[in-house]
Amino acid sequence: MDTTLSRPEGPRAEAQGPFHFDEATGLPGRADFMAHIEAAMRQARRDGHEFALLAIDVAKLVELRSALEFGLRDSLAMAMAMAARLHAGSAAGQRVAHLGGSGFAALLPTGNGQTCEALRERAQALRAALQAPVTLAGTEVLPEVLIGVALFPADSGPAEGHAAEALLAAAQAALADAQATGGVSFSRRELNAPAQRELQHCAALRQAIEQGALSLAYQPKVSLETGTIVGTEALPHWTSEEWGDCSGTALSALAERSGQITAFGDWMLRQVGRQTVAWRQAGLAAGPVCVNVTPLQFRVSDVARQVQAALIATGAEPGDLGIELTEAALLPDVARATRVLNELTAIGVGITLDDFGTGYSSLTSLALLPIQLIKIDRSLVPDVTASPDEVSVTRAIIRMAHDLQRPVIADGVETEGQVGLLSAKGCDQVQGSCFSPPVSAEALAELLRQRHRLPAHLLRAREHRRTLLLVDDEDNILSALKRLLRRDGYQIVTARNGPEGLQRLAEHPVDVILSDQRMPGMSGVEFLRQAKALYPDTVRMTLSGFTDLQSIIDAVNEGAIYKFLTKPWDDELLRSHLAQAFAQKEMADENKRLTTQLAGANAELETLNTRLAVLLEAQQAQSRLLASSASGTRDLLDHLPAAVLGIDPDGMLAYANRAAARWVPGAAQAIGGPAEAGQPLMQALARLQDGQIRRVKLADRHGWASCQRLQDEAPGVLQRGRVVLLVPSDPMEKA
Repeated sequence: MDTTLSRPEGPRAEAQGPFHFDEATGLPGRADFMAHIEAAMRQARRDGHEFALLAIDVAKLVELRSALEFGLRDSLAMAMAMAARLHAGSAAGQRVAHLGGSGFAALLPTGNGQTCEALRERAQALRAALQAPVTLAGTEVLPEVLIGVALFPADSGPAEGHAAEALLAAAQAALADAQATGGVSFSRRELNAPAQRELQHCAALRQAIEQGALSLAYQPKVSLETGTIVGTEALPHWTSEEWGDCSGTALSALAERSGQITAFGDWMLRQVGRQTVAWRQAGLAAGPVCVNVTPLQFRVSDVARQVQAALIATGAEPGDLGIELTEAALLPDVARATRVLNELTAIGVGITLDDFGTGYSSLTSLALLPIQLIKIDRSLVPDVTASPDEVSVTRAIIRMAHDLQRPVIADGVETEGQVGLLSAKGCDQVQGSCFSPPVSAEALAELLRQRHRLPAHLLRAREHRRTLLLVDDEDNILSALKRLLRRDGYQIVTARNGPEGLQRLAEHPVDVILSDQRMPGMSGVEFLRQAKALYPDTVRMTLSGFTDLQSIIDAVNEGAIYKFLTKPWDDELLRSHLAQAFAQKEMADENKRLTTQLAGANAELETLNTRLAVLLEAQQAQSRLLASSASGTRDLLDHLPAAVLGIDPDGMLAYANRAAARWVPGAAQAIGGPAEAGQPLMQALARLQDGQIRRVKLADRHGWASCQRLQDEAPGVLQRGRVVLLVPSDPMEKA
């Protein structure tokens, strides 16, 4: 059996014939290798031959990508070294390929009756050659190579039409067992079963995509300013009788494993495009509908071209479509990511950075990337019972994003308490079951028609009343305080213990807290300490008949308590203290507002200065171009075999080229003066009217003179002078 193909010279050779080679390694890619396996199978069936398929994994490739001391260039260098060794060591009939990442493969003719032990020796020899040291960035690296072996026809399985994939799956299943068997492992039936099952699953997904059996659910995003739907996330879903339900990230991962992520992404973009058109035609505004792009899809697909093709095919508006990407998709190659995101932004498609806070984003890179919205991962969405440290992380992310002029959305928000806490921390949008779970397109359309929105008390931007939180475990004390303070116009919220007080703080924008000290479970000081950590802008006061002097002193020194008042209280004195507390809170709020406004103005000024600098540079470049163009035009006119005279609207001679200076006596000296005051020939030329042509006598020949007025096309625009052109009777004569 002849399984050879002509190979390109060198590890980075270009594609030859119908085969396409990996750009980095010069080896055939997965698709071409699978086609070759199928051809080898057909020939082996005809000839009754056998062959082996080796799945090869170079573990150091993965380590290099994550190690701090090595970069992408070193990772590519390792891949190229492995490819060169496979290329050089391939014997007659052996075929090698790069399957992507750290995976390679080799196809070896074995000859009928060759023992597994002899084949193991060949695989071990190949492994030893690949594991020779490689020098990268001055460091000697020892590759760790594992090999899984599958045999044809024994391991190809009965999957008609997918035998090549089944054989490769069997080899890769054996690869997973190679570490425990000396680096080389042969496929076994018990290893093949999961691989066969995975292969069938992938084939079923391919068929589902082709037959349109997938669907999309839509989860709305809600503004904490207005409470209305401002955007949507499209979530893929697949229901199969054999495979059950598969949705979201699990479905995307299956598409990646089956090599269908590009087709899957195309389907999602076009389905979303068609749906946005339908909503727009129905008069519904769902905001931009975001589609998740996985790191692999971002790496292997031309996402900007995919999006543009989907918009053209469906007639969707660019502003109705958005892209969500994780940090993992952007950080490996920030330069490429910036270019692709700029292309998407130029189309008009918005970009959301998904799952923020779970990776290792560089703030410098984040500031440079054209990202319109930052989504906080659901693991960082705090609850009202969260520790101050947990809440401080979320607050820091929101502040950092706002400093970068990026709005923030929180994902996975399930309770009103979480909404209230996020609203208090300045979050801009929320997404989660607190408002709506993922729903069908029809259900979302109904939410839009009904103008479904968040309750008013959860919104951040609303008319604010002075709000006082009273916390006391005695109902009669709460009633007495409410009767006393109602006359001052406060909005009064009550709680009977510390945890209930934290819940009220999440639900209401509280300005001042007045808390008892001695309460069951959580003391007043403990409650106010936690309130300070979660809501530092509140003014906190204690009203108690029980005095634990040391704890009160500590709380005051820590800033947890603004004032300590005792029971029984003096009504007017208590009212006065509360009025002072509200005045202090309002002054602090005003200072904060002014500081934020100043920071925003400074940021806008900086942006404006940057734009002005860019504009100035562009104008200077344009001026240089115009000057260069004018100089070139003057040179061109000077070398024309014809005399050119420029006369301004006032009859002044403004220009004379080199031929005019030679043919028209006194032309050069008359520049800047009245044209008709020159020599006779100049006078005759100056009197020509628009469109006139007349024969003139030159010093040693005859010529023709014509006049053309210069005027803009717009009506009513003043003339800009005249151009007089003088050519000799024989235009071939030298000027």
